Amino acid sequence: MTVTQNARPFEWPVRVYYEDTDAQGVVYYANYFRFMERARTEWLRALGVDQVALINDERRIFVVVQTNADFVEPARFNDQIIVTARLTRLTRATFDIEQNIYLDSLDGKLLLRGGIRAAYLNADTMRPTRVPASIFEETKS
Repeated sequence: MTVTQNARPFEWPVRVYYEDTDAQGVVYYANYFRFMERARTEWLRALGVDQVALINDERRIFVVVQTNADFVEPARFNDQIIVTARLTRLTRATFDIEQNIYLDSLDGKLLLRGGIRAAYLNADTMRPTRVPASIFEETKS
């Protein structure tokens, strides 16, 4: 099912530290994926998903199975960036999350256009299992 969403995406602010940059003074490409991971985790937390309870009590996990990124402009040391997360597609056992990174605000310069596909797995068998509708209920409204 494709999810239609007119609301603004979830936003997570990140300050670029010196340790995030490479020898040229721009954010090292792999660190954008770290920023995206943090935003997804905080988005799930905001939806009420307790990932520790999910694995310990229900034996379920989220696993990234595909990622994409179009690096539009570089972020630099001390930049304030906004990392977004928005559910765009939900299937039986996978979901797609659009993730973009902007300078300063959603109205700021687009730095990265990307996203991920994640699978919902049984932690013991590592096999796909049905995503409970309740996880993304708030996002679909």
